[in-house]
Amino acid sequence: MKKFTLIIFSFLISCSEIIDPPKNLIEKDKMSQIVAEFATNDQISTYIPGTDMENATRMALKKMNIKSEDFVESYKFYMATGDLEQILNNAQEIILQKDPAARDYIEKN
Repeated sequence: MKKFTLIIFSFLISCSEIIDPPKNLIEKDKMSQIVAEFATNDQISTYIPGTDMENATRMALKKMNIKSEDFVESYKFYMATGDLEQILNNAQEIILQKDPAARDYIEKN
């Protein structure tokens, strides 16, 4: 049983190395900027009901010259490698730099 557990554990750890990066992998910093932009757009819909979030997402990607497929593939890659948490934390810092008042809201939630 110990050998079986060791094999499974070794497989899980090595999975992140098995995944190949996508052809058009977006850099971590740029991913953080995109996620911060998405979060900002999401808050706009709170204040302006009926905001077209799909269009806002497309515009954010277009503004940064990113294809949606590249974003999705990069997101999956970073999620599989465990780098997504760092990207999300960096996105939060970007938001706080743009709007320091957001710190209170983030800390409450």
